[in-house]
Amino acid sequence: MIKAIFFDAVGTLFRLTKTVGDHYAFVGTEVGLDLDAHNLERAFHSAWNKMPQRDAIDGPRENDDKGWWRELVDRVLEQVAPSLSEFDRDNFFEIAYEHFAEAGVWELYPEVPGVLEKLQSGFHLAVVSNFDGRLRFILEHLGISKYFVHVFVSSELGADKPDPEIYRRAVSLMNLHPNEVLHVGDDPERDWEAATAAGLSVFRLNRPKNSLRDLFKL
Repeated sequence: MIKAIFFDAVGTLFRLTKTVGDHYAFVGTEVGLDLDAHNLERAFHSAWNKMPQRDAIDGPRENDDKGWWRELVDRVLEQVAPSLSEFDRDNFFEIAYEHFAEAGVWELYPEVPGVLEKLQSGFHLAVVSNFDGRLRFILEHLGISKYFVHVFVSSELGADKPDPEIYRRAVSLMNLHPNEVLHVGDDPERDWEAATAAGLSVFRLNRPKNSLRDLFKL
């Protein structure tokens, strides 16, 4: 019997208001750089896919994973503006890091508040995400933090998707068994395969073929 429902965050509950490239280009203007949004978009996805997968560790990761994000941004800038000085890279990163925790950068998928409202009465709801502590500010800005009894982020659990260990640790911290938890996510590897490997049931979110409203059909 399902007692709790875990939700992925980005791509499941909310999304960026514009492309990553658009947001990075905006950050560039804030520090006096003229960077092309399309080039930034391509560079971001290339860098994201090449970031090395990390083994789980005991306890939280250092500095709320800020160093990981810095490495990602450096890889992006190396592709689009390799001649940038260390000073410009530092400025860009610090502004970007704050930018992605601000109100207005993210938006909820339309059905999210209504679905969470209905599910809250029958299940313990939690978030399991490859994010860091900024996620709590985002959920607060979006008005949905009140629905979740726990927000589990990889930087604090010391394990990242697609390692099933992140799900095992979240389940353990809620004093549940894996077969009592349903995980909802949009990523085939990080959500569907990893949660299944940890023994959880999985709802495969695949917009626009389905939506979170289909949870009520289960």
